[in-house]
Amino acid sequence: MPDNHTDHINFIWTIANLLRGPYRPPQYRKVMLPMTVLKRLDSVLKPTKDKVIAKYEEIKDEGYPQKTLDKMLEKEAGHKFYNTSPLTFDKMVAAHENIGQDLKNYIKSFSPNAQKIIERFKFEAEIDKLDESNRLFKVMKEFAKIDLSPDAVSNLQMGYIFEELIRKFNEQANEEAGDYFTPREVIRLMTHSLYAYDDDFFNTEGLVVKIYDPTCGTGGMLSISEEYIHEHSEGLNIGLFGQEYNDESWAICAADMLIKGENPENIKYGDTLGDGKTEDQFPDETFHYMLANPPYGVEWKPEEDVVKNEYDKKGFNGRFGAGLPPINDGSLLFLQHMISKMDRPPEKGGRGSRIGIVFNGSPLFSGDAGSGPSNIRRWIIENDWLETIIAMPDQLFYNTGIYTYIWIVTNRKEENRKGKIQLINAVDYYEKMSKSLGHKRNEISDDQIDEITRIYGAFEENDHSKIFSNHEFGYIKLTVERPLRLNFQVTPERLQKLWEETSFKNLAKSKKRKDKAARKKEIAEGEQLQQSIIDALSSLDTGYLYMDREKFLDDVEEAMKKADIKLKANIKKAIWKAIGEQDQNAEICRDSKGNPESDTDLRDSENIPLPEDISLPLPYGYDKDSDLSELLPLIKPYCEAYMKEEVLPHVPDAWVDWDRTRIGYEIPINRHFYEYKPPRELSEIESDIKSIEREIVDSLAEITGSNLS
Repeated sequence: MPDNHTDHINFIWTIANLLRGPYRPPQYRKVMLPMTVLKRLDSVLKPTKDKVIAKYEEIKDEGYPQKTLDKMLEKEAGHKFYNTSPLTFDKMVAAHENIGQDLKNYIKSFSPNAQKIIERFKFEAEIDKLDESNRLFKVMKEFAKIDLSPDAVSNLQMGYIFEELIRKFNEQANEEAGDYFTPREVIRLMTHSLYAYDDDFFNTEGLVVKIYDPTCGTGGMLSISEEYIHEHSEGLNIGLFGQEYNDESWAICAADMLIKGENPENIKYGDTLGDGKTEDQFPDETFHYMLANPPYGVEWKPEEDVVKNEYDKKGFNGRFGAGLPPINDGSLLFLQHMISKMDRPPEKGGRGSRIGIVFNGSPLFSGDAGSGPSNIRRWIIENDWLETIIAMPDQLFYNTGIYTYIWIVTNRKEENRKGKIQLINAVDYYEKMSKSLGHKRNEISDDQIDEITRIYGAFEENDHSKIFSNHEFGYIKLTVERPLRLNFQVTPERLQKLWEETSFKNLAKSKKRKDKAARKKEIAEGEQLQQSIIDALSSLDTGYLYMDREKFLDDVEEAMKKADIKLKANIKKAIWKAIGEQDQNAEICRDSKGNPESDTDLRDSENIPLPEDISLPLPYGYDKDSDLSELLPLIKPYCEAYMKEEVLPHVPDAWVDWDRTRIGYEIPINRHFYEYKPPRELSEIESDIKSIEREIVDSLAEITGSNLS
């Protein structure tokens, strides 16, 4: 009999092998996950089973409403669920002749809240398949041997069992385990960091604390949060809330809540962002603590219509007012969603909220100034919500070996942290695992978690901790323009380029008339016009180099007039674009108002650090098309001074396109902890090469049996 959660995992995994034949390995989960849940429920209810049945027989015909009946039987069961069937796993195995029907009846005898969870597994069809293939009795007989009661397996250990089973089943199906849960040491690091300041806060008698995970999976973050707070508090009332879109994960999480005495109704099923079928299930709720490991690097195409509609119509009155990330990575949408559920900060009469969320590197720096990701970072930092980012080791997760980062976001910073952001480099805090699990080869020990938490709590600079003001992550992006200067010469080579201009090519295209003859005629006329334009241009002096566009266009106009051709504006533009070539000695090309036109090939950008004496948040919204009228008076003096000192001495004809000016934010955490390592000495490299050469020669000698030295 297994005596710990690792043994239980191995034992259950051996049971799965009984399914071989009717099921392929990737399909084992259809049976093993619901069967494990049922066995857990059966074990939990076993001590009070007789009392529940006796009470049920006493009151079943009294006509009580369902809610009243539920309360009475839950009281007898000692849990928030019950089962009125006299059957148990042991009894069904003992009298196994009708085991398929017995199991169905047993499931239907659960309380409505438990049945709702079991139904999500869609298990009834599998019962028939198991029974017909003579596998049901064999599987249940083995499950009857295992004790999954709370005395034998704690709720936390049960969470480990489910998560490890899911990981194994996903490996069989070549799916991603990390889509469903987060390594427990990562969650412990998150909870230690998230709750570090609140030990005194937790010891407020009768205080209600609401914890939320919008991508809760099997509930690991909620369970470990609850465990941590119970260890550090007395008399605290904890409410656990979550939402999950995967059927199996939702059912496991809801079952776990049911067994622990939590309200399973607080674990909602559906797409948190909203996909048209399901949506945010907590639209009016706020929470004191939120944790999440959202999918990163995953498209939010299924949710695009809902998200964009909310962004366009509600703005900051909705969840996504700060901006939208690229369609191929929706992780920042989840953070905005969580921020929308923060409790009011203390200065506004609330208790405030603290958020811990795991990201990959993309949210730190992706997107140019004015883009969705940059605007989201700007919104968070300028509102002084970003408190800490912890860079974690690579190879921590089951489905990816990349580096990941914990963001701590809060609207109730400690006084000494206001206006500041702490970056922690914990990439070296790990131990190698004796055996890899998927991509997971590293783990963070309890001592290392304590040390990282200590560094976080100390809030001081050292080799692993840097502290910055909010301004230091912001910058002003200037678009620097240079005037367009072109020379013009009508040569065969330049005339050939005209044929490549779209508007010129379109002269010989039909307008898609139905009459074939009319189309043919239209194309012929267009081709004739093209050739007439070429001929007219060829009449100009091919040896003359124009240094002024106006002079060139005047001569073009005169040539066209002689050829009785009236040029449209788009064709005139195609001519000078094709025949013109950049020449910094030529005259500046100007528009109809006399303003210099910009040369897009010479366009450049300059990023200027955001001045610290500008108050945050800066005036105007976070959308890239926002009005700059309030912003420019604040930043223009800095920009002009920068241009005078850094740009104009080198390119005196440059100017700033103020309409393209943007505020950007990025968090280059790796740059701040970069340590230069000088290259090795050449003699050392040469020695290594010679050593490798000797190893290759020796290996070849072993293979060929000859002496190659």
